Amino acid sequence: MRGGACPRGGWVVGRGDALYPTSLEDLPSPPEKLFGMGSPEALLGPCVSVVGARRATPYGLAVAEMAGRVAAECGLTVVSGGAMGCDHAAASGALAAGGRTVVVSGCGADVVYPRSSRDVFEAAVSDGGAVVSAEPWGQGPRRWAFPKRNTLIAALSRVLLVTEAGARSGTMSTATAATELDRIVYAVPGSIFSPNSSGTNQLISEGARMLPDEHALAVSIALDYGLARVGPQGSRGRLGPVMSALVASPSRPDELAARLNEGVLTVMRTLAEYEARGIVERLPDGRYSPTRAFLMGHNG
Repeated sequence: MRGGACPRGGWVVGRGDALYPTSLEDLPSPPEKLFGMGSPEALLGPCVSVVGARRATPYGLAVAEMAGRVAAECGLTVVSGGAMGCDHAAASGALAAGGRTVVVSGCGADVVYPRSSRDVFEAAVSDGGAVVSAEPWGQGPRRWAFPKRNTLIAALSRVLLVTEAGARSGTMSTATAATELDRIVYAVPGSIFSPNSSGTNQLISEGARMLPDEHALAVSIALDYGLARVGPQGSRGRLGPVMSALVASPSRPDELAARLNEGVLTVMRTLAEYEARGIVERLPDGRYSPTRAFLMGHNG
């Protein structure tokens, strides 16, 4: 129930408390209290906020997972909103690398929303991170609470990393909040033909730091946080023409055939083979895209 008693394992920190994140004092109206589950100390270490599209493409999911993994290998706590899509992928990447994550919820910190992110919420609490909220215990989803949640995500970290975003989205509102708070914004470029990358490409054109690859992310973290990366660095062999074209932009078979000057049947046979190998997948609109596993370097 909304405003209920503090659940077992829960905690509350108020402004002025030693465990209250001083970064939130940069907000025009800092929350008077933060409610949380897990470790309140997770908010005090160096953090990077990673956000992106909820209805992400395989590319966006792979970028977010990579960002979470690299950040964890650099010793950063990954902050996200716990939503489906890029938020979930970033937190999962950090946790898989042995790092910790903080989920900033738009509901009460004792409420799992969305339910599809239960694994991330539970692992955040059990693996040294936290689930935090400015909303009272038991509060369910309310539309007005999520913009407020986004400003907290922007405020908690020195850097906001935008993995994939449309031009008009909650992710872009978080980036706007970060800019207004004088935070550093990183953005990962995408295809100029992909609506899901129009926001990130716009941010880059407006001065966000472009991250062309994971090495650039590790270097940027070293420059901005003074932390060196510890962990393996993935690599992938040379791509064939079909995969190179799909990495550049998800496409339909006829579009690929025209671009590569190949017959449609030849391209379709290649796509069928790649789909069977698990390195491409067919999107709902008929386009083909490299799978998230391939983009992460697990296949191919």
